Amino acid sequence: MATQTTNLHHTAIDTRARLMARIDAFFATLGQGINAYMHRKSRMDEIEALNALSDAELAKLGITRNDIPRHVFRDMFYI
Repeated sequence: MATQTTNLHHTAIDTRARLMARIDAFFATLGQGINAYMHRKSRMDEIEALNALSDAELAKLGITRNDIPRHVFRDMFYI
């Protein structure tokens, strides 16, 4: 005669752990997306602010209108 024992307590813990891992992964991915969006948004705000300046004001900063993207993204592309 065969005997089978089922421990539901461990199964429930494993299921809960897997669910929590999936929820953690979801929010980690969501956070990465929000972080990337905010990073891009802040750079676009800087580009818009510099574009709103006159050519004389840009010259005081030492950049030309064509140099604005290079200036804003200088830490990423090293150009």
